[in-house]
Amino acid sequence: MLVAPVPRAAIVLGKILGSATLAVMQAAIFLLLAPLTYGGLGAATIAALLAILSVLAFGLSGLGFLIAWRLDSTQGFHAIMNLFLVPMWLLSGALFPASGATGWIQWLMWINPLTYGVSAVRSAIYGHVLPGEPSLALSVSVISLFGVAVLAAGAWQVRQDRRAG
Repeated sequence: MLVAPVPRAAIVLGKILGSATLAVMQAAIFLLLAPLTYGGLGAATIAALLAILSVLAFGLSGLGFLIAWRLDSTQGFHAIMNLFLVPMWLLSGALFPASGATGWIQWLMWINPLTYGVSAVRSAIYGHVLPGEPSLALSVSVISLFGVAVLAAGAWQVRQDRRAG
């Protein structure tokens, strides 16, 4: 792959898009099951959720790429990813709202990109922003910037790698 006559950024983009596509397809299966538990979701809501989840999947797949590029073992990758993803999930507002947390935990929650992803998904499902959460526009902007940042960091990392040529 590294000797292919393509820019290093194309390799990074392809790997991230492949992982993100798989993640969105898995999420789509759960969205198809939503009427069994939540009730009916309209076509516009499903489209909005798929768009938000696509951007979020791109960013998280990029984070995974950044970590995986330097590691040689699958077990090491999963161990390191858990060190990132579990705290990101716990501090995303998915389990408890930021408004009830202490000051330093609130600060950690507001710098966590997954907080904005959870907020955007909630806004799409409920049709409005819940009190104390960032706006949908801010949430989508933050997760988009996160995706761009990890793509840029991944391209830089591949270019700096001695194995890459």
